[in-house]
Amino acid sequence: MRYLPKSDSERRQMLEACGVETPEGLFAHLPDAVRLQRPLQLAAGISEYEIVDYFRRCGDRNATGYASFLGAGVYAHYRPVLVDTVVSRGEFLTAYTPYQAEISQGTLTSIFEFQTMICQLTGMDAANASMYDGSTALAEAALMAARLTSKGGLLVARTVHPEYRQVLKTYARNQGMPIAEFGYDQATGASDLDDLGRRLNPLTASVIMQSPNFFGVVEDVNGAADLAHHGGALLAMGFTEAVSLGLLEPPAKADIIAGELQSFAISPSYGGPYAGIIATRDKFLRQMPGRLVGETTDTHGRRAFCLTLATREQHIRREKATSNICTNQALIALMATVFMSVYGKQGLRELAVQNLAKAHYLAAKLPLRFSGPFFNEFVVSTNGRSPEELNSALLEKKIIGGLPLGRFYPELSGAMLVCATEMARREQMDALASVF
Repeated sequence: MRYLPKSDSERRQMLEACGVETPEGLFAHLPDAVRLQRPLQLAAGISEYEIVDYFRRCGDRNATGYASFLGAGVYAHYRPVLVDTVVSRGEFLTAYTPYQAEISQGTLTSIFEFQTMICQLTGMDAANASMYDGSTALAEAALMAARLTSKGGLLVARTVHPEYRQVLKTYARNQGMPIAEFGYDQATGASDLDDLGRRLNPLTASVIMQSPNFFGVVEDVNGAADLAHHGGALLAMGFTEAVSLGLLEPPAKADIIAGELQSFAISPSYGGPYAGIIATRDKFLRQMPGRLVGETTDTHGRRAFCLTLATREQHIRREKATSNICTNQALIALMATVFMSVYGKQGLRELAVQNLAKAHYLAAKLPLRFSGPFFNEFVVSTNGRSPEELNSALLEKKIIGGLPLGRFYPELSGAMLVCATEMARREQMDALASVF
């Protein structure tokens, strides 16, 4: 938004309209005891040129010109310029919840397209109009499974993103839902399905996994689904790297899919906002949180769109609501919609292949910690040096290294999670490998 100062004459016009002579007159009705009797401790105003120059200098202090190999749920992908061109249009940028379908067809159409493409990517029958982000989407999937099964127990893989598990525990704490975790294979980095089988019990509502998992390893979704269903539980699959859906087979045997679309042209922006999704089977549709846009016809028989299913507590009685999610991420989801439209089916596959190729090129030069198949993210051993020491050495080469795993997995204190996307160049990958 441009910097638009007000002139003295404009200020006078506004004060006249309010019936006062000075800005202080606007607050004359307030007692002296609650009024600040001194100027605010703010710097003096500066010109537009100085403001622009200030923020440019702030931007230059960021990691401009650095190569990044940091993933762990937030990924450095190319953002097509068309994305910002579309989402910056006032019709989308300033739009509110599309309650009035007759004046919101543009927003409703874009959401309907978003839902359709998410179903195509995940192999599910229905998707909602987006969630806050991947972590809350996964937690909502767990609550959804509990409602569907009338059970309360959750069984979560340790290979699910640690921060997603923290959010899940926060959601479940006051719901009285017990959470247990099952381990991973120390050789492959994949979830230990034998441990899953041992921990399943008649009170388990849902088995919750992620693929590719936090270590980047592709999980055996079909095997996990068979175990969960045999034990009378549902399988909720999560994902953090949406680009993987361009290459990996959709987790068709899962009952609920929840994930994060940050990879689809959503800027990292120091942690958000992002857009999450939930997709599921038709038979589970009415327990899906949030809302859905559906296709209908208007009074003239023309194709039209409207909010078809809204099970949040703002729309229906609280005791029947599936969630208190108060909005969707329509503008952020629109970024993902434009991204998917620009790339298309073949383009997304080619992008995924580039990620796969570059990650495996880099991995061939580094000491891998796990042997399981991976997409664009993998764990490396630091061979006696601390991950922090290696990252400091990489910063001297203008390279942002991987995530030290000891923070979340004490048994992996000598390991680092590294990611290579299509943005990684050969010379940057070679420079990273040289530090190892």
